[in-house]
Amino acid sequence: MSTSALLQLRGIDKSFGPVQVLRDIAFSAHAGEVTALVGDNGAGKSTLVKCISGIHPPDAGEVVFDGRPVQIGSPRDAADLGIEVVYQDLALCDNLDIVQNMFLGREKRSGLVLDEAAMEQLAAETLAGLSVRTVTSLRQHVSSLSGGQRQTVAIAKAVLWNSRLVILDEPTAALGVAQTAQVLELVRRLADNGLAVVLISHNMNDVFAVSDRIAALYLGRMVAQVRTTDITHAQIVELITAGRSGALGLSAEDHTPYADTTSGADR
Repeated sequence: MSTSALLQLRGIDKSFGPVQVLRDIAFSAHAGEVTALVGDNGAGKSTLVKCISGIHPPDAGEVVFDGRPVQIGSPRDAADLGIEVVYQDLALCDNLDIVQNMFLGREKRSGLVLDEAAMEQLAAETLAGLSVRTVTSLRQHVSSLSGGQRQTVAIAKAVLWNSRLVILDEPTAALGVAQTAQVLELVRRLADNGLAVVLISHNMNDVFAVSDRIAALYLGRMVAQVRTTDITHAQIVELITAGRSGALGLSAEDHTPYADTTSGADR
């Protein structure tokens, strides 16, 4: 496992008009690990992801990527760093095949024409590198794929571009038991291949099955970021619903978050 964070957020604030959505957020994601980002609806998960991916630049705070401060002012800035997001709607085109979807907007050309052979080869290599065996033909239209296969294509598309950090928004939300297991295996494989993975999920069974660390948001504040092995299911539920669980989370006196318990030498 990584000894230092690939991505670190320090003191991130974000407001929309008079409403402060994120307050003094500290967060880290490590190469070779899955960090689960959990929180109730309205806790600020989507806004935090949009700050990381350049859609909403933060109002205050510092973003450190691979040891150096960076400004992520647009999705292009995020992509240039190797940050990719797979949103819940997957952003796939049903009328295109797998290869066309994976290269959509980033097509390879040979002169004035598309280099179909090169794109198909790279798509095949990417899927093979992720040990994906559920897709029978790269020229299948996405409309013919199952939910799990669609999720697989969307994840493969995200890692095709030399990604270093992949954020997955509820990747198993609409899947059955077997397809969920396949996607979770793929999520774990991403981390095992050296990527930093941020998994957003409401499913605590998925979170505990695949994550190395869990970061809990409560009403726009990061109330804990702990190793998965150091916390229980019940404690996470308390952090999500009340902002504190025992010594973890917001203090009763001043409601300031405790420090990240995974910081320091154990990272």
